[in-house]
Amino acid sequence: MPRTLLLAPAGRSVGLTTAALGLLRALDRQGVRVAFVRPIGTRAEDPSLALVRLGSSLSPPPPIPRPEVEALLSAGDDQTLMERVVAVSAAAGEGADVLIVEGMVPEGGLVYSQRVNALMLKALDAELVLVGAPVDQQPAELADALAIAARGFGPPGEGRSVSCIVNFVKVEDESWLDAWAGAVAAEGLTPLAILPMRPELTALRVKDLAAAIGARVRNAGDMHLRRYRDVQLCAMTVPNAVKVFVPDRLLITPADRDDIILAVSLAVLGGMRISGLVLTGGVTPNERVMQLCAPAFATGLPVLEVDESSYQTATRVEAVDRQIPIDDKERVELAMNFVADRIDPEWVRRLVSTRRAQRLSPPAFRHRLIEEARAANKRIVLPEGTEPRTIAAAAQVQARGIARCVLLGPPDEVHAQARKQGVKLPDGIEIIDPSTLSERYVEPLVSRRRARGMTLERAVIELQDPIMVGTMMMATGEADGLVSGAVHTTAHTIRPALQLIKTVPGCNLVSSVFFMCLPEQVLVFGDCAVVPNPTAEELADIAIQSADTAAAFGIAPRVAMLSYSTGASGGGEDVEHVVQATAIAKKQRPDLLIDGPLQYDAAVMPDVARSKAPGSPVAGKANVVIFPDLNTGNVTYKAVQRSAGVVAMGPLLQGLNRPVNDLSRGCLVEDIVFTIALTAIQAKQATARG
Repeated sequence: MPRTLLLAPAGRSVGLTTAALGLLRALDRQGVRVAFVRPIGTRAEDPSLALVRLGSSLSPPPPIPRPEVEALLSAGDDQTLMERVVAVSAAAGEGADVLIVEGMVPEGGLVYSQRVNALMLKALDAELVLVGAPVDQQPAELADALAIAARGFGPPGEGRSVSCIVNFVKVEDESWLDAWAGAVAAEGLTPLAILPMRPELTALRVKDLAAAIGARVRNAGDMHLRRYRDVQLCAMTVPNAVKVFVPDRLLITPADRDDIILAVSLAVLGGMRISGLVLTGGVTPNERVMQLCAPAFATGLPVLEVDESSYQTATRVEAVDRQIPIDDKERVELAMNFVADRIDPEWVRRLVSTRRAQRLSPPAFRHRLIEEARAANKRIVLPEGTEPRTIAAAAQVQARGIARCVLLGPPDEVHAQARKQGVKLPDGIEIIDPSTLSERYVEPLVSRRRARGMTLERAVIELQDPIMVGTMMMATGEADGLVSGAVHTTAHTIRPALQLIKTVPGCNLVSSVFFMCLPEQVLVFGDCAVVPNPTAEELADIAIQSADTAAAFGIAPRVAMLSYSTGASGGGEDVEHVVQATAIAKKQRPDLLIDGPLQYDAAVMPDVARSKAPGSPVAGKANVVIFPDLNTGNVTYKAVQRSAGVVAMGPLLQGLNRPVNDLSRGCLVEDIVFTIALTAIQAKQATARG
């Protein structure tokens, strides 16, 4: 059995599953092989297992059904029950370094949950992690309650202490959490994490609310995406009602209040992101008014209808269960990262100090990116400074200390766009109107491009483009990296960099890689975005660049040169092209593990490699795969990304003297955040090159 942690609740509604998910993510970030099990089921469909499957690549075994558990307990056959628990846990923990066991919760009728949890702790030889939450308690009162709960499990095993996670602590400032941690420690318990209450962690989607209260959907809009953090009943006159129109709020109003419905629609058309509108009273709204509001509804505003009064509806909405729905991946990710970020890292390091060789899982890779980017402390310019996703990403990056962001755009427009999105721009974020910088870069631009025919007049025109301004900031050493492409093409983003930044000495090619975050590991795909039909020499250069990029981001490179043929199993011009490129790359970099031609399955699947390429040092364990041309690479990465639901970070450009990175025009805020982090790390590497 792996090292086992039993998470047990110290009370009702303490967020046990959320704590388990966060602990799973914290361990996974460290490259630990972690497994999860809930040995005893309490419902026909266990939400814990569904959420674990949603937030990780794990597939925990089904629990022992509740009727069987109760039959064994009523017969006094504790031993058989614990044998079943051990069997289920062993199946879940096979091959893992750490097994997280979620205990029973004291739901209605489960008066035996505490006793069963104590039995499981001993049967599994597990370490106890208690999860509690204050119910109008002060720190000392909660700590006392946790200590009492801990004593119910008997004395801890030799050399072990009882660890605690405290959920849902209401504080105005996170520095106040130290008092809670101190109170827990004073009781001889180890404070593993003290988690503040955050509205975004309990924000339901409008579609979840509609299902919970049985509402009729008049306009679905973005109800599967939009969330509400709080609720406001609007029955006042319009001048008073508009005061409560704020982003991420659900509004409730009688269906015959045409004035409120119109006011909400105007606010939405003005850019206010209202989460949804609930019309009450069972009254049919005026159709002519609703037609006037149609443009607002077309922006994605969900509109629901109910028969109850506004007061009854507000009461029912407030009473809706805020637990994470089993299909809400975004909220699962948010909760997992929120908890993992606050778990004591020293405790995690002690826990995993004796374990197997580290693997680089996608969560571990993302965590490493953020930490390295923070350490780099680079200034990254974002030319698309008025674009909503870019603003939201910059706010996150700045707040988390990932990089120092510079948004290029008129400050009034940037701030207005942020307000519309409900984004709070943190202190320290720079907002610069590019028109105020362009004049100072005219002479430097002419100087750098005079041989190519650049004139003063032409430079003035070129510098009307914020991407050119941002590139000049890098060229003059005022910025360390640039990220663009949310609304511009790849060519538009890269062209100024090729003209002004140029390539690394000794490198004549700019290429790209994607970091493909597969369920079990991260693979590097190159080139999928830049070079259409590389020569053998260029293909070798792409392989070497990609290997160096992988190594720079913590992946020990094993490079597979891909083809439709493995070894000498096939022939033809395309295969020979890969043979030549492989030979060139090996000659230029004998220190790298490079092999080819290899088919994709032979490159990454050990069982296929044993039959197709038994003597290869790369086959079956490749983590850097090089496609023979852009057509193959681009099609493959998108097929893997979309069909398998894989996160693809990139394209990350390689070969430039200073980092410039392109975004997909369909990118998410999270994509921009990680691209900025990648760029900051590349900037650190560029500084090291001198």
